[in-house]
Amino acid sequence: MRTEDVLVAVATGVWRWEASKGSVSLDAEAARLLGLPEGTGEFPEAAVRSCFHPVDWSELNGIASLALAEGTVAEARLRVVDGSGRVRRLLRTRGRPITQGDTLRLVGTLQEVTDQPSSAAQAPVTGDWRRSREAFLLDAGRALAEARSTAEVLRVAGSLSMPGFSPDGLAVFGAAADRLTIIGHHGHGTGDDEPFTDMPLDTDYPAAEVVRTGRAIYLPSPDDYRDRFPVTWPLAQRFGRESWAFLPLVVAGRTIGAWMAAFRHPVAFTPDERAVLTTVARMLAGALSRAGAAESERELSLGLQRAMMPNLGAGVPGLAVAARYVPTGGGLQIGGDWYDMIPLPGGSARGDGRDGRIALVIGDVQGHDVRAAGLMGQLRIALRAYAAEGHRPDAVLSRASRFLHGVTEATDEGDLLGGPRFATCLYLEFDPATGVAELARAGHPEPVVVTSDGTVLQRSTEGGLPLGVDPDSDYPTTRLTLDPGAMLLLCTDGLLETGGHDLDTGWARLRDVLEGHRGAALEDLADALVQAVHGPTSHHTTGPLADRREDDIAVVLMRRESSGDRRPARRTAMVVAQAEPQRIAHARRQVRELLHDWADSEQVDSAVLMVSEMLTNVLVHTDVTALLAAEVVHEEAVRRVRVEVTDGSDELPHRRSPGELASSGRGLVLMEMLSDAWGVEPRGEGKSIWFELYEPPAGEGGSGPGAGPVPVAEPAP
Repeated sequence: MRTEDVLVAVATGVWRWEASKGSVSLDAEAARLLGLPEGTGEFPEAAVRSCFHPVDWSELNGIASLALAEGTVAEARLRVVDGSGRVRRLLRTRGRPITQGDTLRLVGTLQEVTDQPSSAAQAPVTGDWRRSREAFLLDAGRALAEARSTAEVLRVAGSLSMPGFSPDGLAVFGAAADRLTIIGHHGHGTGDDEPFTDMPLDTDYPAAEVVRTGRAIYLPSPDDYRDRFPVTWPLAQRFGRESWAFLPLVVAGRTIGAWMAAFRHPVAFTPDERAVLTTVARMLAGALSRAGAAESERELSLGLQRAMMPNLGAGVPGLAVAARYVPTGGGLQIGGDWYDMIPLPGGSARGDGRDGRIALVIGDVQGHDVRAAGLMGQLRIALRAYAAEGHRPDAVLSRASRFLHGVTEATDEGDLLGGPRFATCLYLEFDPATGVAELARAGHPEPVVVTSDGTVLQRSTEGGLPLGVDPDSDYPTTRLTLDPGAMLLLCTDGLLETGGHDLDTGWARLRDVLEGHRGAALEDLADALVQAVHGPTSHHTTGPLADRREDDIAVVLMRRESSGDRRPARRTAMVVAQAEPQRIAHARRQVRELLHDWADSEQVDSAVLMVSEMLTNVLVHTDVTALLAAEVVHEEAVRRVRVEVTDGSDELPHRRSPGELASSGRGLVLMEMLSDAWGVEPRGEGKSIWFELYEPPAGEGGSGPGAGPVPVAEPAP
């Protein structure tokens, strides 16, 4: 026996409520129980709601929401009423609410309850009118308050089921200048609104008169309509309605339009019914006003974004570039974050006259308001001008700092929009032909290099104060080389700190994303980075600073194209000045990141120890700057790491035999013990000390001087 036959035998119907679509699907038995035309079909939500007592429908909403939250079955009793409000029968429904994406569905059964007192089926609902009206208005107010767009407001208005008198035709008119237009309608066929789409305000039509006078018009019968508006009656007659209500939509004392509710059954428009309609019209006017303001703000924000954010275009030969800007700070959806790509004059860095050199800029002006957006636009134009003049990165940022300081200092600090502002910025010049990049940093997060084999290196670079703080600030320049297949990541602090993170935990989160999307297209990787900090799953990676406010996000990705015909090498380099001993810790971290997948962890520790020793010796025994360079290369079946520290001092290190209590003199001894190869080489000006480690084959233990036939260099005399 079929399931359908069993349900019919026990007088049980099946229904499915699609909340997002505003429709209800009924089988033949469910339609019969509700008093709707028999037969399986899909009905508007408003038509089904009008069959139930309004209080019961509101309770069903709450029961379904609770069942969805708790994962249980929703069960309720519903009174079916007729047009006069009299209870016809009592139904029991049992169903399970489910969600599919953004769609909420309630699938369940309807069955008549036959054990209620006989008087209940004959009792009119008029005694519950006040409670029904209050429940309906609360439900309507909540739904209209949550609507975020004009289309959503109109959809909510079309689904309203008023207690005892539900309209089957709705239309919302908007007034602009001397014209009346239809914003949206419900319950009409395609093209039915054509005669009313656009009309002068002096038209003999109820909605036009409502806008002119600001007073509602109630037409209880077709005769009333024909007598008061004979000109437009022939147009309205074809819809077969019996009663009409036209109410003004008023916001802050100004009539912005009119709302029409049409009924297929006669409505007397009693004082209570007029009160309900008037209240709904006020809520509808407020919802339309809020939705219009929100849409205007979004349109303004998008326009500002399109105007202020550059079009990266088709890119530069040999490079792939992707960028994202996501406003997350609330309010006007535009702030002080920006990025830019600037073609540079003068051809390539090699001086051969070929075009292709570019500058990448990313920055963040203090604040999230209109003034921050305005300063961002001014600063972006200034940076473009300084770059076009051919200045080096340090000079570009120095001039930009003086410009921003002058602009903000010239404002009145008593003005709400006045007072000093600063901006963080990273400016980078890049030559695709050589892979050489020169960058200067003004208080901005450091760049990240992702090598062609997926290793993520946070590049420690020198920097200066944010722009605008001190007009005489200096901005040291750092040079790095981007190998073929390697990628550079630049971002604002919003990408790091959104979700309560600090810089350390924020970088750790980004590292996981970058390593998990190795080889992905830049556009897909940019989306993944944004989703990781601002998407549905971002709450899984909340940082230690849970109360930190969200900030705008700007991110730029640049990858140098690779032929892929050889195994890539990893490289990193950094400068450690005499006045910056804290950068030795950054150097140790760089080496650990470079060797993140090295087979022998003891060799990694040895490399870090030797790097620390080499750099410390330069700072302690000389008065010059140290340059660290490290690379991991493939040689046949093994990998080799070479670390070299260069300085400008001509004094060569000497091997000593320190006593047991000596605090120094063990540097070369450590290198001979820990490295596979090492040496000291004099240069034209200065010297270089280096060491190499060879990765042991998989499955073998540590390596050292005795691990293989590797010659150990003798120290220089």
